[in-house]
Amino acid sequence: MLDFDTCNDARLRRDPEFDGVFFTAVRTTGIYCRPVCPVKQPLTRNVSYYPTAAAAERAGYRPCLRCRPETAPFCPAWQGTRTTVERALKKIADGALDRGSVEALAAGLGVGSRHLSRLFVQHIGASPVQMAQTLRVARAKRLLDETGLPLSDIAFQAGFGSIRSFNAAFLKLYGRSPNGLRRTKGLSPPQPAPQPTPS
Repeated sequence: MLDFDTCNDARLRRDPEFDGVFFTAVRTTGIYCRPVCPVKQPLTRNVSYYPTAAAAERAGYRPCLRCRPETAPFCPAWQGTRTTVERALKKIADGALDRGSVEALAAGLGVGSRHLSRLFVQHIGASPVQMAQTLRVARAKRLLDETGLPLSDIAFQAGFGSIRSFNAAFLKLYGRSPNGLRRTKGLSPPQPAPQPTPS
C-alpha cells in the first residue's frame, strides 16, 4: 500500500494513473471512491486510504454511486511474487466461493485455509470471503446498471445463492435494495408482452 501523502496528492490531482491502485474512504459520509471521482474533494483530515475495494468495504464503507469503484481497473498491488493470492483471486473471480468453501479453495492451492486468509489480509486487506462478496456485488451492480434483467436472474448470474442474500448484501453495502438502486438509474425490468383481448 502506498503512503498517505502519495495517495492524498494523487487524489487531489485526480490522477488517472492511480485509478484502481488505491481507494479513498471518507469518514464523514461513510463512502469510498476512486481517486478520479468527480465529486467535491473531502477535507484531508476526513479521508483514509485502502488498497482494495474489499478492504474499504471490510472497514464499513459503501461504494460511491457516482464514480462506481466496482468499475476501477483491478488493483495491481497484489501482483508480483504473490502467486498464491493471484491464483486464489482468479478462482474467486470464477466463482469458487459462490459454490464452495475457503477450505476447499485453499486445498486446491496447496495451502491451509488459515494461511490463505493471512495472505489475503496481508496483500489485499480483506478476507477471501469478503473479496468474493465484493466481486458478487460488483457483478450484480453492473447487471443492474446495464440490463433490464429480472432481479432474480441478476442475483443468480452474479453468484448469490439466494434472493435473500442478494437483497441483504445490497442493503448492507448501499443502504438500498437492488430494486431501489435500479429505480435511481431509471431502468426497470422488462414488461410482459400485452395479451390479445378476446373478441
